[in-house]
Amino acid sequence: MTRHTLSVLVENKPGVLARVSGLFSRRGFNIESLAVGPTEHPDVSRMTIVVAVEDLPLEQVTKQLNKLVNVLKIVEMDTSVSVQRELMLVKVRAEASVRSQVLETVALFRAKVVDVAPDAVTIEATGTRDKLDALIRMLEPFGIRELVQSGMVALGRGSRSITDRSLRAVDRSA
Repeated sequence: MTRHTLSVLVENKPGVLARVSGLFSRRGFNIESLAVGPTEHPDVSRMTIVVAVEDLPLEQVTKQLNKLVNVLKIVEMDTSVSVQRELMLVKVRAEASVRSQVLETVALFRAKVVDVAPDAVTIEATGTRDKLDALIRMLEPFGIRELVQSGMVALGRGSRSITDRSLRAVDRSA
């Protein structure tokens, strides 16, 4: 199985996320990562979906996604021609005796400390899944108290946009 990142433009309406994720579920595919948010168009949301599947079943799901009335456009984001990032917040034990080591690790990964307590620090990091996994491995010896990661978000490189070609009209009355 190979990992695929899909960027899906959808109408910004209730229930669209459930219909899209349900389509993957019915096919027995596990969504590894899912991020949804607004775009530059208030009536359009972008879903970034990461799924590990073979190419042929993915093509079938993509065709079925295109048939959903609220789906406007689907693009597979190849890692060589896109920028892909995740956000992670991690709370790490950092007593005075090891705090400088934790801060050195944070600096090494170009992360930043966003909260400080007497015995812990909360770190914000962005990057690829590999980078974030490496940061976690480096922080584990200090003791990870809490961790949360966003889903992958991705944009194509260069000046072109997924919305360059006209999107079909979004029904604003519904």
